[in-house]
Amino acid sequence: MATPNEKVEHQAPLTDPAPSTEKYVDEKKVEGSDTSSTTRAELAEGEAAHPQKSHHTHWGANQAIDPPQDTDDSLPVVEKAGTYDKIEITEEDCYDELGFSFPEWKKWMILSVIFMVQVSMNFNTSLYSNAIPGISEEFGVSKQAARCGAMIFLVLYAFGCELWAPWSEELGRKPILQLSLFLVNLWQLPVALAPNFASIMVGRALGGLSSAGGSVTLGMIADMWEADNQQYAVAFVVFSSVGGSVLGPVIGGFSEAYLDWRWSIWIQLIFGGFVQILHLVCVPETRTTIMMDNIAKKRRKTGQDKNIWGPDELVPFKDRFSAKEILVTWIRPFKMFLTEPIVLTLSLLSGFSDALIFMFIQSFALVYKQWGFSTVEIGLSFIPIVIGYFIAWFSFFPAIRRNIAERKAKPDDEHAQYESRLWWLLYTAPCLPIGLIGFAWTSTGPPIHWIGSMVFGAIVGIANYSIYMATIDYMICAYGPYSASATGGNGWSRDFLAGVLTIPATPYFQSKPSFPSPPFHTNLTPNPRHRL
Repeated sequence: MATPNEKVEHQAPLTDPAPSTEKYVDEKKVEGSDTSSTTRAELAEGEAAHPQKSHHTHWGANQAIDPPQDTDDSLPVVEKAGTYDKIEITEEDCYDELGFSFPEWKKWMILSVIFMVQVSMNFNTSLYSNAIPGISEEFGVSKQAARCGAMIFLVLYAFGCELWAPWSEELGRKPILQLSLFLVNLWQLPVALAPNFASIMVGRALGGLSSAGGSVTLGMIADMWEADNQQYAVAFVVFSSVGGSVLGPVIGGFSEAYLDWRWSIWIQLIFGGFVQILHLVCVPETRTTIMMDNIAKKRRKTGQDKNIWGPDELVPFKDRFSAKEILVTWIRPFKMFLTEPIVLTLSLLSGFSDALIFMFIQSFALVYKQWGFSTVEIGLSFIPIVIGYFIAWFSFFPAIRRNIAERKAKPDDEHAQYESRLWWLLYTAPCLPIGLIGFAWTSTGPPIHWIGSMVFGAIVGIANYSIYMATIDYMICAYGPYSASATGGNGWSRDFLAGVLTIPATPYFQSKPSFPSPPFHTNLTPNPRHRL
């Protein structure tokens, strides 16, 4: 079972692609897969204990399966070959039919739909915050209690991304994303129709756990681009992830001001339903092993090659997806997060920068009410962060070109192949402390002009995008077959820390002398006569 950011390794086929029935090949190769159910040592011990048992490689060169010893020699040769000489198709056999060979327009069309899928998932994490005043008023809970709906969605979103990833490897990207989108949309209903606050919490919790997120969308990049030329695609998807989070409050300002709080949930459902239909219609399956299975079935059906089989067809589902393999897959991202210094450091940096954005979502109302901003204007105050994201995204284009040129010039230099991908982060990461210090100095209200805090907010946006883009790109290449676990730890850190810091954000700002305590500056509920 492969990982979201892991691609099938290229192997040359055997020199004799059509072995006779009298010659059987028993190849026992084990790839360094991120989600292998056993280690190489365990496999070696298993083979020593059962020397006659043939081992099927999930990926690998053409191979034939040994027939039983009591084979009936009276059977026709063709029937024997069709029964026992099952040859596994390789990437080289069908490379021009896989996602890597899609025309560029098709790759970017698919990626554009995935962009919207990722935006919708992150949109769901942030738009809820604009429903908090209405929820507090209708159900008689404090605003701090109502914020738990935002917190629980983010925390379970962090775990949901890791839980969905292995299933997309075995069942395909498309059905898993469709199921995830369907469940997320389904769990919007108990929130939108909630008769009590408990229903909101349950719906938000299930919605977060049902979100597949970047674990699957980043995997689709690996399905269509080789590691050496996927940086532009990674930068595009990273923008959708960070952009969706701030799109919520921009739109939410209008919904909070002019609509009932339930419309903040209905808008998520409408957007999610549209994205799901778009994905269903426009996006084909891209998972390499699933495509290889389908190609093999097609060749057998048309008679082009009646003895070719896909990699997943030769191993029963229960063997490919055993309980042990599922456990290993789910545990490895957390193990690498705790035991790999590089993963831990970069993930904490990435998680902290993303958590700041969600703290902004909770605290901008407190900050900009000092200048008399309306609910709509508070939502629009997130636009500078979006501008910061655009600046950071465009700034990576020359950095990527520089990195590609350096890798070509120094193909044997490890620094050029890996660490050079972090080069631009050396200059953009300092934007994080600069933006934070500047925002602190300029967010204390009049007589300081409000534009100052927005400028520094945009600088924080530059840092947030740059940190996520550079760390993801580096981990994908540096950790090879274990890249999915490395990037999984990064994504988990971002969502988990963002969720955890959502709750203390408002009390933290209210504890400062410059920010009055509620109810004066935290009651953002507009006049009821303006609601629909």
